[in-house]
Amino acid sequence: MRRRYIYAFVTFIIFTTIIGGLCTGILWESTITLRVFCAGSLALPLERIKERFERDFSSYRPPGSLIAYRVRVQLEPAGSVQCIRKIIDIGKRADVLAVADYSLIPDMMMNYTDWYLRFAKNRIVIAFTDKSRYADEINSRNWFQILRRSDVRWGFSNPNMDPCGYRSLWVIQLAELEYGDSRIFEDLVEKNSAIRMNEEAGIYTCVVPEDLKPDPNRLVIRDKSVELVVLLESGGLDYAFEYLSVAVQHGLRYVELPESIDLSGKEHADVERYSHMRMMLRGGNLIATPIHYGVTVPRNAAHPELAAAFIKYMIDEEGRRIFKEMGQPPIHPALASNFDKIPEILRPHCTGGEMNND
Repeated sequence: MRRRYIYAFVTFIIFTTIIGGLCTGILWESTITLRVFCAGSLALPLERIKERFERDFSSYRPPGSLIAYRVRVQLEPAGSVQCIRKIIDIGKRADVLAVADYSLIPDMMMNYTDWYLRFAKNRIVIAFTDKSRYADEINSRNWFQILRRSDVRWGFSNPNMDPCGYRSLWVIQLAELEYGDSRIFEDLVEKNSAIRMNEEAGIYTCVVPEDLKPDPNRLVIRDKSVELVVLLESGGLDYAFEYLSVAVQHGLRYVELPESIDLSGKEHADVERYSHMRMMLRGGNLIATPIHYGVTVPRNAAHPELAAAFIKYMIDEEGRRIFKEMGQPPIHPALASNFDKIPEILRPHCTGGEMNND
């Protein structure tokens, strides 16, 4: 009889431990990691969205599961092209892909995703600090003359890896048309690197080799634009082409450029002018468009439901407020491709029609 009681007691302990483990996740992995590959210029706003998301998903039960998980978001910022190549070339799995140029998704991810959203805008500026040479002299009309000076060191990100890099080259070429100076690109870029610009019948095609060969005394090129911020802050660089949001988020001074060249314009004349700018990269050819950020869930995402929920946090009212505060005006409603394939949770915040520029 005594042995029967002992056996029943042990069975009860084992049973309650199993049930408790199922409910709390103690006996199994209790954390889900949501991997987000993102452009470097998205890192700071996504950090704020991550905080809110992790707080709300601190005890998440997947559909049909008794186990509660704590969701942890792992941001992996890099150049947008580099983010995509990690998926399509190396085979890494990401739950969310958020890039600084939405057109990279249909161009490079055609076989890896079924839809994407355009969710935020930006513009190119010339960032600098109080330490920069001629900081009190530079303005929106003379910046290219300042960058021409032999004692000025300036930079942009690698066009083969980061949209801010190839967009910076387009801005420099557009400046020739804006200011009536046909030597701006040659003096700033061609004399200091292996990058070349060809013109034929009003179409400007920038040719970017794998080896950029920048003159280190005059031109600095880094894999992503935010890496130039440290050099600016330390005084190792005088000026850098950056997104407005990066300048705002890091407290940098900056020169605003005309919409006709900064790739933020939405008027037909601006968009038409941009479309004359082309880019030949080692990964393919591009046509200039206004700066719109894109986001998607790759087909091989480990946690597609959570990924869609994270994107909702990016484009809902609170997410839009964060992006607006950090210098990246939201596109509202977000502009969707293949609306029928957009996850249901996102549809109230999206449209498949024309973009609202408010």
